[in-house]
Amino acid sequence: MAALSTLILLLCAAKDVMPSSPHWKPTWPSYRVPVILPQSTLNLDKPQFDAEARLEVVSPCGPACHKSSPLPTYEEVKNYLSYETLYANGSLTETEVGIYILSNGGDGSRGRSRTKRQIYGYDSRFSIFGKDFLLNYPFSTSVKLSTGCTGTLVAEKHVLTAAHCIHDGKSYVKGAQKLRVGFLKPKQKDGSKGSNITNSAMPEKMKFQWIRVKRTHVPKGWIKGNANDIGMDYDYALLELKKPHKRKFMKIGVSPPARHLPGGRIHFSGYDNDRPGNLVYRFCDVKDETYDLLYQQCDAQPGASGSGVYVRMWKRQNHKWERKIIGIFSGHQWVDMNGTPQDFNVAVRITPLKYAQICYWIKGNYLDCREG
Repeated sequence: MAALSTLILLLCAAKDVMPSSPHWKPTWPSYRVPVILPQSTLNLDKPQFDAEARLEVVSPCGPACHKSSPLPTYEEVKNYLSYETLYANGSLTETEVGIYILSNGGDGSRGRSRTKRQIYGYDSRFSIFGKDFLLNYPFSTSVKLSTGCTGTLVAEKHVLTAAHCIHDGKSYVKGAQKLRVGFLKPKQKDGSKGSNITNSAMPEKMKFQWIRVKRTHVPKGWIKGNANDIGMDYDYALLELKKPHKRKFMKIGVSPPARHLPGGRIHFSGYDNDRPGNLVYRFCDVKDETYDLLYQQCDAQPGASGSGVYVRMWKRQNHKWERKIIGIFSGHQWVDMNGTPQDFNVAVRITPLKYAQICYWIKGNYLDCREG
């Protein structure tokens, strides 16, 4: 009975506070965030790194399917939020966690692939050109993974991405041990120092500068659940770089309900495979949501997986507008909606529990992770 009441607290304790003024601004809600702390760590055998990197996840389980799924038990939630840590030397550990005080838990799946189904009618993506845009916030927070996905800078040495870019649910992908993160930078023009001539019709050529990853965290909810309806809810991973990237990063935040998002829209930028070398920006309306997932029809192609989904809202405490990452773009779902086939692109929401976990991975101190 105590475990059940604790679970109810975990699933219901997040409280969003929205202003009732007629001059309402979309405002970041206040959340009571739980505490997630490591309990024990076990050394595992070194992985084989034999999985093929998949740049998208396809699932047949849509909004109705997820909404009808039973709530996980408290012990299941703890199990899903336990995690594996992969180190650059190939060693692997598994960490069990404890959940304390207040907030929330989760539910995903896999299916057959449908190619070229992530563009909805007119292609509304924008390729971002020119260093004045690419090297400035917020576009400068988007980075490329050597496995082919996208990631987002969320701290001085940390990158948030999708778990499937690192692990296919059964094994770590090829290249995960020597994983690198690429930062777009202008190519140096030999002998052209001092030349100020620019051809506006020709975008400035860019190149990637790569930084090695020191360690990677992947939640067990992804590793244990990828073969059933829980996996997609935990399709996120955090990478720690070997050295600071020295760029402005975007903070993570708890995902507000879709009705509280500015215009009901989300935004993200990624390295879509059909536009090699280009950073591609898009925004679109949220069509539906579950506790763990956002369903939308933002145009996207493989390679955009792992992009940080963000919104810009008013931060009441600081009296300023602030962008935050509220989700991670995961992949495509082809869903039977009342006998009519319909497809969505899906983002994993940062719930209070996921916020507590990712924040602890970044900061290593739960006292710095109490407000989402």
